[in-house]
Amino acid sequence: MKLEWKITGMQGSDTPNPGDGHLNTRRWTMGLALVIAAVFLYLSFRDVNWSAMWATVKHGRYEIFALVLLLFSLNQLLRGLRWRVLLMDKNHIAISTVFWANNMGYFGNSFLPARAGEFIRAAAVGSAAGIGTSFSLATALVERVMDAVILVSISLWAIFSLNNLPVMLVNATGSMALLGLGALAGLFFAPRLEKQILWLVNRLPLPQKINALVINFTSRFILGMHALQKPRKLFTFLAYSTAIWTLDAILAVLVGAAFNISIPIATAFIIIAALGLSSAIPSTPGYIGVYQFAAVTVMTPLGYRLEDILVFILAYQALGYVGLGIWGGLGFWRLGRGKTRPAV
Repeated sequence: MKLEWKITGMQGSDTPNPGDGHLNTRRWTMGLALVIAAVFLYLSFRDVNWSAMWATVKHGRYEIFALVLLLFSLNQLLRGLRWRVLLMDKNHIAISTVFWANNMGYFGNSFLPARAGEFIRAAAVGSAAGIGTSFSLATALVERVMDAVILVSISLWAIFSLNNLPVMLVNATGSMALLGLGALAGLFFAPRLEKQILWLVNRLPLPQKINALVINFTSRFILGMHALQKPRKLFTFLAYSTAIWTLDAILAVLVGAAFNISIPIATAFIIIAALGLSSAIPSTPGYIGVYQFAAVTVMTPLGYRLEDILVFILAYQALGYVGLGIWGGLGFWRLGRGKTRPAV
């Protein structure tokens, strides 16, 4: 498998190859993403005191960043192991294959709009492991839905742990909790209603080719949910998720400490939940602007200075880019020089 496959194809044999006309769509998507990023950045930085912000940067303790990158790398390994729980419902896949493919996808999300990195990691592991792109993409989407549910649960716990929180923040979390419960119910009931769901999809007023693709993807998506029907796999998935998001919160505390910004662990969980939920929506490359706006929206009512918030979130995001640049770049090199197995 040559590296150019990763950039130009990124599809298994069960995924349709877009024509040249799709290039204009990608350009429009990128253009819209850049506009969104610009708007969010303006809203986040419009009232900043640049002198105060520079003072915070100047007094940073940057030696802490080495520990942050080490823990970030450990977290990426845990994310790969968690995804492997869903991927290995019927196949054995090497840990290294999932680790490299997962980091390729996260790295792709750092510079591509609309969470296009999800397609990269799905195609990479689908081709390298011979399990098919649509199935691996379905498991990636299941993972994202579960993450949203878990993040909402974390937010609820954190909010009950803190006092005098803004009513708007509490109400927003309550609304997200209801949506999360609905998504969770869908994940657990969809596999039991597979025949009925496919019957409904088959009767959608769509062209035959598109209808066949929708049915195929729906069946694969439901197959991706089957792993969570098994108590042992569900427990393993939740255990990994708990470790992952706890480490993310610790990373937030450490990045704050590097700039003498005190972030209690409960507050860190609220911040991480806000960032995670904001990134769940396909938007800007690397969540530029989105992360800044989410951090300012959540942390300002908690009493943090705008300048401190922006220094914190810029450093947090930049360290993520560095970590993903290392592991994602190595992933493209490692999987890019191997041979693919036929997708199924």
